[in-house]
Amino acid sequence: MTLRPSLLAALLALALAGGADAKTRYVTDPDAPRALPEQGPVDVSWQNPAQFTEIRYSGNSSEAKRGNWVYDLAQHLRQRAQKRLPAGERLEVDITDIRRAGNYEPWRGVNFDDTRFIRDIYPPRITLNFKRIGADGQVIAEGERKLSDLGFLTNANVLSNTDPLRYEKSLINRWVDREFKNPGA
Repeated sequence: MTLRPSLLAALLALALAGGADAKTRYVTDPDAPRALPEQGPVDVSWQNPAQFTEIRYSGNSSEAKRGNWVYDLAQHLRQRAQKRLPAGERLEVDITDIRRAGNYEPWRGVNFDDTRFIRDIYPPRITLNFKRIGADGQVIAEGERKLSDLGFLTNANVLSNTDPLRYEKSLINRWVDREFKNPGA
């Protein structure tokens, strides 16, 4: 029996992906988390990612939904804030919108359907609500923050040039550093 190269390639891809049971994870899946597990002084939750600007106005909403990037950004926010939050304080963050850096450009053709083009006209944006609570239980600060970086491509301080969330994580880092000027540790 002779297999066609395209069929062979498809079977190989299926085998590498973990067989027929392999399922792509989407941030909009009904069973996808909407908050980080409660742990430590920083709680992070988020709204329905299907309503995020990233997905609603994407040139390729299927690709924009793919992965676990909302959870990854929430985890990064928690880790960064825990380092800066003074002892005894708590932080509650609700992420209400995300627009990742770059965009899909469907007019480039089917060969580029899953390619995110990073250009200065597509800056990262994150909107969040937060509440900072002191050790005595009193609210120290709260409000909405709209994070954006119009010069994200010229910022030489990106974390890693291979991290697909590097621009959004850098945005989070700058907010946490501004909001919590007094290092906790």
